[in-house]
Amino acid sequence: MEEQHEDHGHSTAAWTGVGIILLGTAIASVAFVIPSVALAIVGAVVIVAGIVAGKLLSMAGYGSNGHHAQGGSIVDAPDEVGAPTLGKS
Repeated sequence: MEEQHEDHGHSTAAWTGVGIILLGTAIASVAFVIPSVALAIVGAVVIVAGIVAGKLLSMAGYGSNGHHAQGGSIVDAPDEVGAPTLGKS
């Protein structure tokens, strides 16, 4: 039987969205250091693009519950009677 692992949302959609959002945040941070309204707007647009990209990739199946994610259901609830548990210490 294949061992199941928790992914905590680590997926292509999440990594892509967060990466683009971090790039937008870096651009917006530079805009505040050197006062530039245009650069701040570019940073804000990149942040919104990261949110949209993450959502679109998730809807396309690249999220943690999509068809490209690791298969199988994961149960991690030690308080449920008879339920298999993962990560129990």
